[in-house]
Amino acid sequence: MGYKRVVASSLQHRKFQKTADMLRFLVLISFAALALAQLEPEPRYLEEDSVEERVVGGEVARANSWPWQISLQYKSGSSFHHTCGGTLVRRGWVMTAAHCVDRARTWRVVLGEHNLNSHEGGEQYMSVSQVYIHPNWNSNSVAGGWDIALLRLSSEASLNNKVQLGALPPSGQVLPHNNPCFITGWGRTQTGGQLSAQLKQASLPVVDHKTCTSYGWWGSTVKTSMVCAGGGRDSGCQGDSGGPLNCSVNGQWVVHGVTSFVSSSGCNAPKKPTVFTRSSAYISWMNNIMG
Repeated sequence: MGYKRVVASSLQHRKFQKTADMLRFLVLISFAALALAQLEPEPRYLEEDSVEERVVGGEVARANSWPWQISLQYKSGSSFHHTCGGTLVRRGWVMTAAHCVDRARTWRVVLGEHNLNSHEGGEQYMSVSQVYIHPNWNSNSVAGGWDIALLRLSSEASLNNKVQLGALPPSGQVLPHNNPCFITGWGRTQTGGQLSAQLKQASLPVVDHKTCTSYGWWGSTVKTSMVCAGGGRDSGCQGDSGGPLNCSVNGQWVVHGVTSFVSSSGCNAPKKPTVFTRSSAYISWMNNIMG
């Protein structure tokens, strides 16, 4: 009897030990998953369907002070709705994000726009004759990169004090940490928040690649073909996608980024700067398309 009891007790102890080990393993696994989630947060795109919304934080821009900013709109029923921003880079060409235009829709571009809800007299309305999405773009891979597209306009823009071309950087140029930049757009004013029809601007300094890809920030989600900017109170949000990251370089505004994604935990989540497609990584591709 005594021997049987000892054996049973030993078996129970081993079972208990196995259960405890399994629990410890599960706890470790869940911590590892949590750490991974912090390291590589889920990105979220910034296009907006049928609602006009704007930049988080920042301020309403002076009308037409970013004259290369465009509103990309799609047709629904008999009317057009703002969904993304973009940059006029040549008189007949607009640069925007691939994820804005990877669905078949009737598109138009509005140049010289400030208040989406009113016609102020300086607007030029252009239909889009052709959409060129980067061939490596994969709509199932949010942070895979290649989030860039060119739109060929049906006619050329008339340049004036309200409509100008955005300057593109030299191929391969990467800006230093804290280089001053502004995001502009009609996106949400906060995550799930207030709407406004007027163009907004917000100061988003560059966050260098080393910082942006470090632990607790974006980690390996961010590629070298992207630019991070901001990471504090101000950020891009739904409705800003495709619009420019306007950076001050040697006294000139240069469009260094195409607004791509933010963290799914919120547009201005701490240490999750707004992520842009780095336009200087795609200069040769764009030149080939535009001839």
